[in-house]
Amino acid sequence: MRSRELGDALRTAMARSGLTAAEVARKLAWSQSRVSRLLSGKRGTGETSLAAVMAIIGITGPEFDRLLRVCREANSRGWLQHFGAGRPKQVRTLAAHEDSAVAITDFQQVHVPALLQTPLYARKMMTRLGSVPAAEIDERVETLRERQRLLSRAPQIRFTFYLHEFVLRLPVGGPATMSGQLHHLLRLSVRPSISLRVIPAAAGEHAAMSGAFTLMEFADVRPVVYVERETCGLFLEERPEIAAYAAILADLAAAALSEDASRELIGDIATELYPAGEDPAAGKAAVPSRLGDHH
Repeated sequence: MRSRELGDALRTAMARSGLTAAEVARKLAWSQSRVSRLLSGKRGTGETSLAAVMAIIGITGPEFDRLLRVCREANSRGWLQHFGAGRPKQVRTLAAHEDSAVAITDFQQVHVPALLQTPLYARKMMTRLGSVPAAEIDERVETLRERQRLLSRAPQIRFTFYLHEFVLRLPVGGPATMSGQLHHLLRLSVRPSISLRVIPAAAGEHAAMSGAFTLMEFADVRPVVYVERETCGLFLEERPEIAAYAAILADLAAAALSEDASRELIGDIATELYPAGEDPAAGKAAVPSRLGDHH
């Protein structure tokens, strides 16, 4: 993971500098394949060589120091990233892995997954988080909206979202916010690249009761599991760890409602608990008409 982090940061800085891999290789008297392997994250490098590359492409200051620290630990597996007292606007390692994934599976038992949140729902969530400064909420909502473009990216990522029924019933922001959020879930759930399934409360205990997590799969590297808490994010990549979470997902798949039954439950809860913002005369008949909206 750290090698990929280095490669991503170097590619970004190189693009900003206007230099090509061939030009960097020529300046360092390296082969172009050596630079390419470093940029792809498939090969690490020593601190001295990395410092030379960063000097050429203009990486300085805190980012220079950060990447040197990443380089020192490049052969370690798993990664605990401490956020400090404040949650970052964007977890860059998570964003980079999401962007390169071919499949993402997410389980949430308390709130709607970030990638599926409406701006209003996200704003209400952030307002209640003690680690999010009020002055940053607008910027963070916009950052989240940028991240949500993954849902429409080409080539498409295969998304599977498992939500506990409690997520649908927790009144974040009140009825109007929840009405908009649940109908947004219904619209997204009919996209071919998105599978949305609900774990019903009647199912009782389940394998994922220890908490939320995200499994990301890739075309040419091992899967990665991401677990986030208030002040840190943990990336797991050892084979036994991935196997353990794959087993949890297999249990969730057996316990969850089908996609159609999940949509029906979301629609029922939306009309039963959160009618605000919807046409009262339309009632439940309004829900199927929204299922055809793929946008």
